[in-house]
Order: sequence, then structure tokens, then C-alpha cells
Amino acid sequence: MPEPFVHLHLHSHYSLLDATTRLEELVKQVGQLGMEAVALTDHGNLFGAFEFVTTARKHGIHPVVGCELYVAPKSRFDRQGNPFGRHKPYHHLTVLVENETGWYNLMQLSTLSYLEGFYHRPRVDKELLAQYSQGLIALSGCLAGEVPQALLAGDRERAERVVAEFREIFGAQNYFLEVQDHGLPEEAVVREAIQDLSRRTGVPLVVTNDCHFHRREDVDAHRVLIGIGQNKTLQQLASDYAYNDEFYVKSPEEMAELFRDIPDAIARTAEIAKRCRFSFADHKLLLPRYPKLPEETSAELYLNQLARSGLAKRLAQPQPRRHSDKEYWQRLEYELKVIHDVGFEGYFLIVWDFVDFARKAGIPVGPGRGSAAGSLVSYALEITDIDPLQYDLL
Repeated sequence: MPEPFVHLHLHSHYSLLDATTRLEELVKQVGQLGMEAVALTDHGNLFGAFEFVTTARKHGIHPVVGCELYVAPKSRFDRQGNPFGRHKPYHHLTVLVENETGWYNLMQLSTLSYLEGFYHRPRVDKELLAQYSQGLIALSGCLAGEVPQALLAGDRERAERVVAEFREIFGAQNYFLEVQDHGLPEEAVVREAIQDLSRRTGVPLVVTNDCHFHRREDVDAHRVLIGIGQNKTLQQLASDYAYNDEFYVKSPEEMAELFRDIPDAIARTAEIAKRCRFSFADHKLLLPRYPKLPEETSAELYLNQLARSGLAKRLAQPQPRRHSDKEYWQRLEYELKVIHDVGFEGYFLIVWDFVDFARKAGIPVGPGRGSAAGSLVSYALEITDIDPLQYDLL
């Protein structure tokens, strides 16, 4: 009987123009192959994460959320290198979410890779990885990883330095050397060298298959997809197709046969999957947190301060009103309590922030604001300009 095995490096159709794997079919296939868990590590994005988790849970499969990040060789702000040339502007790194903190940090990394590091691909760098590493488990990646690239270049010292850097970033218990074998000549070189590197550094091995399609026979459809992505005919693609028919979702038996010399690295996949316990809460409303709170101030306190100050400013303006100041203050305190009870402080602060920015930047802002147009808190914060008591708005 083979060691328990879990695919920890797998791409879906959310790896745009790079994989044909469909999530519903994937989780069914995984179950049929006798696996209890599977990871999703799409290229540079988390587009499929929610669908993946909900679909996997529906079919009784444990989901491991992750991403194959693009890591800039130096700074994410550098704009050098050619993805189709010798000096590429990024390496690959497989990252898995262990807990809710890890999910938050991976979201930050993914967002910043687009906002700050985009150059051919959305990229992070080691500075960002160090800042947002908590709750994440990292694998050294495929042939495009920084460690495999150093090993292919015969630079053992550089490979050891890179391993030391990633262990420092993620922690000794959260970094693993990834072993793949799709029958490519370069992988044979890396497979031998990375096992030697593991012995020298003490970093444990973990085996993966770089899954891009469901079954071996899907390679032809995948080849067409890659051709579309590169705007090439199949004939033109013949010499540039970086895959073969081994990049499919293999069974535990196939993986055990392929890596029979390192059974511990197979078993370690299941151990890592068990550590990754993050899942989206059932039917829980997840509201954004306001990120610019003053020090030692809660969202509740800050919103209350802004609303009370804003209402005092509104009431100081000379204009006829049908209600007393006391009624305004009673309505404000009631609304603030309701907002606190449902946890909406962050939402109101974020809307206040961008409306305030728009006004200061000279961007026109309308007098109303969707469902909050009848809110006195909105009026006090100058999100709206309609007095809800004056017009009997709820």
C-alpha cells in the first residue's frame, strides 16, 4: 500500500491560459483516486480560492489553499529581464496557507504583487515575503524556482544561500525542498542535486507533480491552450511547449512508484496538508477592516469620535430644522449602537475615507449614497448631504 499522498502543487483554469483543470471535476477525481485532500496553487492569483474551498468541502475533500508566487530576483520595483530570455524577471515559489493569518498574509502578497511588483507577471520580493510570512508554508518550487535554477547552474553555494534565506523568512519548520519528475532532463539533474542539498542543509524534501490538466490524454487540449496564450499555431509551438503528458493529476500509486527511493517525501505531503487547516467560515459575513486607525484606537471609538464631531458641526450650521438637537443626538447614538452590534464600523470608515478623499481632491460626490442615504451617521460623516430627520428617512 503506498504512502498517503496529497497533491500540493496544482493549477486550475484560474491559472489563465496555462491549465485546463476544472475545480468540480478535480475534487471528484481526487476522491476517486483515494486522496483525502488536495491543494490549489494557481499562478500569481487567488481567483479560484473560494470556489475551490466550497467545492472541495461539498465533496468531502480537505482543501489546501495556496499560490505559486512569482518572486523578483532582487526588488519587486526592478523592471529588468525578459521572461522569454536567459535572465528572467522572476522565480517561482509554492506557498500554502496554514491558518487564517496565513490567508490574510497571502492576500496581501497577491495584492501587492499586482500593485507594486507587476512586470510581465505579478511579483513579490523577499522583503514582502518576510513581512507577510506568518501562517504560510513554502516549497522551493518547480524548475523555475530559485533553488532549482541555482542547482541547474551548478552553483551549490548559491543554492545553500537561497535555502538559508527562505528558512529565515518562513521558519525552519515551514520551508521544504520540492522534488518533481516529469521526465525532463533538467529535472533529473535537480532531483539528484536537491536530495544532496537536503542532506547538507537538513531541509526536508516533499514531492509534487506540477499538475496542469486532469489526465494524460488531456495533453493535446493543454497544448492548444498554451498555443492560444502564446498566439502560436501548434506547429510553431512544437519547439516551445514546456510541458509533456506527465503534468496531470497522478494517483498515489503513480507517485509512489515515481519516487520509491524517497518515501518520506511522499508521506510528508499528507503531513503538510494536515497542518493547513484554513477554510472560509460558513455563512459568515466578512467585512473589510479599516487599515488606517490611529494608534491605540478601536474602529468603534474612531467612528464614534468622527460621527459625534461631524454631527456637532452639522448642528452648528444655521438652518431651519423640524427636530430638536436632542432628537438628533438620540438618533446618532442609536445608529452607532446598531452599527457596532453588526460590526459595520470598518465599512463606514472605509466609505468615509474614500468620500473624504474625493471631496478634498475635487472629485464630484453626489448627495446620496445607496442604502446608507437614510443614515444620520452617514450625514454626520459627510458621506451624504441629506438630513434624514428633516425628510423622515429611515
